[in-house]
Amino acid sequence: MSEIFNHLWQSTFFATAVALACAALRRNSPRLRYWLWLAASMKFLTPFALLVSMGARVQFPPDTPSLHAVTVQRISTYFAPVPAIPVSSPVHATFDWQHALGAIWLTGALFLLVRWYLRWRVIHLAASDATRLPLDYAVSVFSSPVTLEPGAFGIFRPVILLPEGIADSLTPEELEAVIAHELRHISYRDNLTAALHMCVETLFWFHPAVWWIGARLMEERERDCDEAVLRQGSHPWDYARSIVHVCGTYIESPLACATGISGSDLKKRIREIMTWRASLPVTLRARAMLAAATLAAVSIPFVIGVLRAQTLPPAPAYTYDVASIHKAAPGSGNHQIGPGPQGGWSAQNVPALSLIEIAYRVQEYQVVGAPGWASSDCYDITFTPEKTETPLGSDPSLKELEASMSRNAQRMQAVLRDRFGLVLRAENRELTIYNLVQAKGGHKLLPADPGGHPSVGENERQITGTRANPGLLAQILSGILGRPVHDETGLNGEYDFKLDWAPDSEPAGGQSIFTALNDQLGLRLESAKGPVQVYVIEKIEHPSEN
Repeated sequence: MSEIFNHLWQSTFFATAVALACAALRRNSPRLRYWLWLAASMKFLTPFALLVSMGARVQFPPDTPSLHAVTVQRISTYFAPVPAIPVSSPVHATFDWQHALGAIWLTGALFLLVRWYLRWRVIHLAASDATRLPLDYAVSVFSSPVTLEPGAFGIFRPVILLPEGIADSLTPEELEAVIAHELRHISYRDNLTAALHMCVETLFWFHPAVWWIGARLMEERERDCDEAVLRQGSHPWDYARSIVHVCGTYIESPLACATGISGSDLKKRIREIMTWRASLPVTLRARAMLAAATLAAVSIPFVIGVLRAQTLPPAPAYTYDVASIHKAAPGSGNHQIGPGPQGGWSAQNVPALSLIEIAYRVQEYQVVGAPGWASSDCYDITFTPEKTETPLGSDPSLKELEASMSRNAQRMQAVLRDRFGLVLRAENRELTIYNLVQAKGGHKLLPADPGGHPSVGENERQITGTRANPGLLAQILSGILGRPVHDETGLNGEYDFKLDWAPDSEPAGGQSIFTALNDQLGLRLESAKGPVQVYVIEKIEHPSEN
């Protein structure tokens, strides 16, 4: 829904800019203003998002990945249960505004289509009964028994329709002016451009600016035809009298894409014809400004797309062969992710938000803009790699575990992209962070046992590490505290440690995590401000099940 609103306000803004340009060019060619108004109309059919998406395909090779993978937080058992995500209380049934608005829009569009068809049929029947006249013009001229005004009928192969007996009521000069008016319409394909705007009116019938643009299009095209007739030598009085006679005798064309000689404000047109002054030519400076504005209207969204592409995560280097997605059964147990078939992953009762955190190796606080259902709706997901993974040995190294998880994380990114329609954008924001530093007196970490198995684990009140560095501890603390924790200890070795602490929700008596760090590990957390990379969800959809 937001995409539609964005498109509408952007199109409205563009139409306002066109209106200002037309006001500045009011003494210049009406045909020029017609093309400007037509551009405003076509903007409704061309979302800037389309140009942005085209630019987004241009992605420069990054020196470093846009989304920096963080080291795995839990390696003690290859995978551990995903932290429970609070499920919101059941939502009471509410009125479905989206479907109601869709039904209203469809009703209006169908009404216009039927009305356009009925009006087109009137002119089509008149053309079917018409007789060709032996007149030497670039297009065929027909005489119709229907009392419709003289007009051009047809989009791709237009003809001129004249009502029977019009030659007896107009002088040869007046008739020649009427036909010249219609020939001008035909030479500039006014029926085709009017039909295009009718499509805009059908799709955006609810937007007042669309109908306002339509009125301006008709006004400028009739003004252009009037000027063309006067330029070829017709006397203003004879031409004005022929228009008044046609408007008083015949029925106005019921379709904008079947152009006639009437239309627009008749009183205003007659006054302009009688006081006609040739429009001023468009200066070189004005042409340059228009060309620059046109180029900017197209290139700026494209450039925005190119710049935006540099904030998007790179396409995953690994993908999946088969992915199975089902909505988790209500009341399912723990959220769990573990090894899947052929070395892939299998997730049970996991919300989309947790899948994003695991796939992009980020913390919850780094994901912005997730809809409510991404935390509350849980899914069972299994995928197999595009190429079967080599099974890990009984005692894999930290490097082997990290490499395997990185490959499957990218495969999960592909699943989220293809099945959830996920689109992410990376941003840097100034947020509160913690720096993990050594306390006074130095750290109390124990050198790692060379024979130990690399692992880091945590639960609600304990963090344990074997052959782990302080950077891994910082990442665990980051998840617990809900804000970035940077390792500033200056320690690069591997250590064994255990940290016991009491959550804030428990009764007094236990040590807080801040006190426990200082007393047990000789480390402390300093609050600071710093840039944090966050990932904004631009799009995510409910997946189709299979």
